[in-house]
Amino acid sequence: MIVLTLTEITEILGGELHSTPTTLSATDTVSGLVDTDSRQITPGDIFVAKPGEHTDGHNFVGIARAAGAVLALVEHTVEEDIAQIVVPDVVVAIADLARAVVARVRAEGNLRVIGITGSNGKTTTKNMLAAILSAQAETVAPRASFNNHVGAPLTILRTTFDTRFLIIEMGASHVGDIARLVSIAKPDIGIVLKVGLAHAGEFGGVERTVLAKSEMVTPLTENDVAILNADDYRVIGMAELTRAAVRTFAVDGDNATFRAADVRSTRTGTDFTLVDAAGAEHPVHLRILGEHHVYNALAALSAADALGIATADAIAALGTLERAERWRMEVLGGRDDVTIINDAYNASPDSMAAAIRTLAQITPRDRRTVAVLGVMTELGELAGDEYDRIALQLVRLNISQLVVVGAEARRLHITAINEGSWDGESVYCEEADAAFEYLSTAIRPGDTVLVKSSNSAGLRLLGDRLGEFFTC
Repeated sequence: MIVLTLTEITEILGGELHSTPTTLSATDTVSGLVDTDSRQITPGDIFVAKPGEHTDGHNFVGIARAAGAVLALVEHTVEEDIAQIVVPDVVVAIADLARAVVARVRAEGNLRVIGITGSNGKTTTKNMLAAILSAQAETVAPRASFNNHVGAPLTILRTTFDTRFLIIEMGASHVGDIARLVSIAKPDIGIVLKVGLAHAGEFGGVERTVLAKSEMVTPLTENDVAILNADDYRVIGMAELTRAAVRTFAVDGDNATFRAADVRSTRTGTDFTLVDAAGAEHPVHLRILGEHHVYNALAALSAADALGIATADAIAALGTLERAERWRMEVLGGRDDVTIINDAYNASPDSMAAAIRTLAQITPRDRRTVAVLGVMTELGELAGDEYDRIALQLVRLNISQLVVVGAEARRLHITAINEGSWDGESVYCEEADAAFEYLSTAIRPGDTVLVKSSNSAGLRLLGDRLGEFFTC
């Protein structure tokens, strides 16, 4: 974070400073990182005592102080020897502090802010763009999937006057969430990847999802750039809602600013030809599996071009990225030529369908495909139809073996059996341990295995176990 005195922070937050002779005082400065997790605190940092559903951050102020925190943002004072600023709501406070910090850096530096949203692909696109931009200048990007009303401000607060690029991943569960994040960060470039059914149940339908995602581009000015997926009619329709200059990317469309041609997927990655606005062609190799990640790469390359970065340099930087993210199309295994694809960090109908297509595409015809699938959360009343659609896809793509894990996903198993004339090709397991016991003997040499579910199912850990079991 930029250097601020405790008085400045207190004024920004409209809070009340409490200090003692043995703690920092009003005129002292801080410039450490800001975090809600006491386990992440290092000397000089600021700890945010955020109340939670199961734990209260105020109970961890002492642990944070012992780890080196010099200031705590609290909603009531605690009996710990550390400077404390009391505010009515610490979550609102970190948003206010982030807004002030990014405004000061923008005013005195050369900061460019890029916001990314979409039902799928945000984290992968963030990582791709971070690989490109960090090769050019100091870049701040979220760790993991820090994309909500807490994570995004914490990312912004890592910005300093040396930061050239700030990437903000913006997720949402309700209409208005992205608008609040945009009001804090004020992006120069806003990227919308896709409008799908992820969180559709929570939003109240796909049209409400469209409204929420459009909040990325509606506040942009004529000096900003909106980067939109031209293959998604709901996304490209947002061009009419923004004053920003619009750039597009596509795989299917011919009129996009950046488009991909000759897409090819293998076990070692994904290749395509980038066709830019001038019609020039550039070969691209991603070490990340899956044709669906071509869209993420196009979005990242489009943003890099808008920032004035040479396409050749951007492509070279993309080629260094070994994986999308932990538990996202992560390739494990290797023993007996068994490939485990652990993609169980999250799952929506679109991302699950894309992962299954990838499984079919990258597996040689003489080898077996195994899909280990769990629950897709937050679909509401759409869940039944979407499980049926995925089951039909599994049958049509002739997936060799289906293993469904967990009661919430059992419909997938039942529908797959009803759709296909299978004899044991679909197996249902109540929990992950049972699935591991089955798969450890059922997987054959040469198999390609996909593990996919929403995070809550915990199948990412099953994927890790399988990867370790089949490690050379």
